[in-house]
Amino acid sequence: MEAAVLGEFVGTMILILLGNGVVGGVLLARSKAEGAGWMAIATGWGLAVFAAVAVSISMGDPDAHLNPAFTVASVIMTGRPERLWTYIPAQIAGAMLGATLVWLFYLPHWDLTADSGKKLSCFSTGPAVRKPASNFLSEVIGTFVLVVVAAALVSKRIAPGGIAAGLGPWLVGALVWSIGLSLGGTTGYAINPARDLGPRIMHTLLPIAGKGTSDWSYSWVPIFGPIAGGIVAAIFMRWAGM
Repeated sequence: MEAAVLGEFVGTMILILLGNGVVGGVLLARSKAEGAGWMAIATGWGLAVFAAVAVSISMGDPDAHLNPAFTVASVIMTGRPERLWTYIPAQIAGAMLGATLVWLFYLPHWDLTADSGKKLSCFSTGPAVRKPASNFLSEVIGTFVLVVVAAALVSKRIAPGGIAAGLGPWLVGALVWSIGLSLGGTTGYAINPARDLGPRIMHTLLPIAGKGTSDWSYSWVPIFGPIAGGIVAAIFMRWAGM
């Protein structure tokens, strides 16, 4: 269990460092990637998931959830509640460390960026159109797709021996890339409570130049929307016999 928890911590740190790192590269002033756009962000996040899952598995964490929504769904599917109080704190702590490293990495650029909204976007998600019910539904649907398709990718029904050895991280990264391109435009596709909560906490705590508000009034959407999506996905998979 210790190796799995450490894998959740380090893997989530890598996820946020690379994922929010690409957002910083696209949004912060004087970055060489400034203005690269949504394709760069969605691609960077997909590759971040691949890298994070690979690192987590290599450290002895066969689950590599890196996401409380996955963990909640797994508890419903497997009946192992101890993951709730071991994996989830490690995921949130890893996300906090990853966000801190993003802040350090782009240290000269915060002063040069006038838009406080762009700075917040380098840490947490926000809606394109602020309609809480619709934003919540977007997160539920996006996370449902994430959990169900990720489970399908490792199903032995795809091939007698399951997916080819080593392809799991690549395929999950491609899945997140697809979700970002297809379903990410409404809320920035948190689809992971730790991915939003940990960095939002650090946005509040860190001395970021001109950072503005951390928008805690919206934070319930990327926390509880993905959890709800994970629960619905687990119920669906049990019903479908996946």
